[in-house]
Amino acid sequence: MVTFTLVHAAAVDSWYWRPVAAELRGRGHDVVAVDLPVDDDDAGLSDYAATVVAAVGGRQDVVVVGHSFGGFTAPLVAERITADLLVLLQAQIPAPGEVPGDWWEHTGHAAARQRQDVLDGRDPTAPVDPLELMLHDTPAELARELLDHQREQSATPFGTPWPLPAWPAVPTRVLLSRDDRFLPLEFMRRVSRDRLRLEPDVMPGDHCPMLGHPAELADRLVSYRRALGPAAPDARPPR
Repeated sequence: MVTFTLVHAAAVDSWYWRPVAAELRGRGHDVVAVDLPVDDDDAGLSDYAATVVAAVGGRQDVVVVGHSFGGFTAPLVAERITADLLVLLQAQIPAPGEVPGDWWEHTGHAAARQRQDVLDGRDPTAPVDPLELMLHDTPAELARELLDHQREQSATPFGTPWPLPAWPAVPTRVLLSRDDRFLPLEFMRRVSRDRLRLEPDVMPGDHCPMLGHPAELADRLVSYRRALGPAAPDARPPR
């Protein structure tokens, strides 16, 4: 049995993981998905990671999955618990020492999103509608419910450098959503290649594929872990 540890994005809680968590449990695996202290001005990325690590406890054979801004927290968790695998799901990929608030400018996100809007025939100056920008491929009822789970996001974690000096020594996969309008596919491909020298995989979905395509996402996560071969807990350092 694998423990899939699911790290959510900014300004939300762990609710949106429920469909894929049910799929993973239905395949015989354990799931850890906790709410991060996103509304706590005293909490930074290290505190976010500590919250997840405490929830994982002594579990073995752990896969850490980070989504969106969870890409800044998930590698910290993976390093602390010596995870078997780290999966970045439509996630921001940090550089050592990078201040998360600078990620957008460093990666050229604004220009990339504007270019994608023009290519897709959208007005890049139109007001932002999260249902159209991030949740257009999500079932309408789930999209509305996710908006009800939005939380006040503290600015604290966006102003402190990412603490790792290098990417953790944990096998890493990058999985992208084909139809996300917020973090466009070709932009995210470039970031993955530039920062991790990894060729990402692509699945259907908008910014939240765990809501629109939970079964396919569960299948992919399970297959990623299976591709590593059987776990060997005794060969790894204690957690």
